[in-house]
Amino acid sequence: MIKNDAVILGLLSFTLGAIFWTTQSQHPFWRGFYRYVPALLLCYFLPALYNTLGLIDGSGSALYPIASRYLLPATLVLLTLAIDFPAIARLGPKAVTLFLTGTAGIVLGGPLVIWLWSWISPETVAGDVWRGMATLAGSWIGGSANQTAMKEVFEVNNNLFGTMLAVDVLVANVWMAYLLYLAGRADEIDTKRGADRSAILALREKMERFEAEHARIPKLPDLMLVIGVGFGAMGLSHLLGVPLAGLFKGQVWAERLSLASEFFWIVVIATTVGLLLSLTPARRLEGVGASKVGTVLLYILIASIGMHMDLRAVVKDPALFGVGATWILFHGGLMIIVARLIRAPVFYLAVGSQANIGAAASAPVVASAFHPSLAPVGVLLAVLGYALGTYGAYVCALMMRFVVGQ
Repeated sequence: MIKNDAVILGLLSFTLGAIFWTTQSQHPFWRGFYRYVPALLLCYFLPALYNTLGLIDGSGSALYPIASRYLLPATLVLLTLAIDFPAIARLGPKAVTLFLTGTAGIVLGGPLVIWLWSWISPETVAGDVWRGMATLAGSWIGGSANQTAMKEVFEVNNNLFGTMLAVDVLVANVWMAYLLYLAGRADEIDTKRGADRSAILALREKMERFEAEHARIPKLPDLMLVIGVGFGAMGLSHLLGVPLAGLFKGQVWAERLSLASEFFWIVVIATTVGLLLSLTPARRLEGVGASKVGTVLLYILIASIGMHMDLRAVVKDPALFGVGATWILFHGGLMIIVARLIRAPVFYLAVGSQANIGAAASAPVVASAFHPSLAPVGVLLAVLGYALGTYGAYVCALMMRFVVGQ
């Protein structure tokens, strides 16, 4: 059993490097493997396997507390920094409407699903399951950073969190397969429903120009500025978050709303700072890879989360997969109804849904299934999901907590 945190960090870093090295391999085995197994899943699974087999002691390591307090706030800032509100507005009202409908489907679907399953199988959603579902809401509105934020804010047990990760991966990937199926029949479906596709054609040209104008090779001063902004905002979130939480200590109503949690304020302040910076020239840092730096920090955080999980706990409650499937069906059903009402193209439905459920890792995949030049649209909407993920998941969690009566 490895107990030295320096060695554990080295092992996790090597594991992440090996995973992403194999994703770039042209070998038929790896190409086939990653067609079905997301790299993100391995970044959780392999460290969890090390912990389950006793190779490392996740519970005795200080890596996760450091990563969650220092790397996560910086990650949230660097991911939300990339949001381009004018570009999102240019997508048109139908695209934004469907994206927000998908978000509403997750926020409202959480408490509704708990209420429904309390009749079908009360023991499945009893106790603190709503806390685990809060992390699922964070992932399905935003992404892994928002998911981790909810884990900390609502103090989710590591084993429950591991089960929810399994639910997330399985249900979300089945749903993405369905969206890719819709992409293959988009022309036929849009023709039948009389959807206007002219805006999508114009959008292709805009996105190609956007990428060409902003992308450039980063230099050392660029990267140092990215680090300065990310960790500077992290320090500010701690500076303001700790005293703000202190104002609400000992107040029952505030503790029920997590307002007495230092981590809650750290996450909210970091997200808000990122959004405010996106309205300033600091947003140009995206052109030199701000979100890529944020994603690197995020994957280190993901590996440190994984090493706390015991994989044997994942199979203890298979009914939770039914809860997740019900939840995502509500999300999808609501989006289909709204898409029919406003005669939106399938492209907006599929990308709007995946930008919520799959975030920046897979939303471009679904978008590019319609046309390669449309991949950045998935990124734009996914970044909007990062911005809304913390707030939306928090509201969803409070409603689920109310439904279970805690």
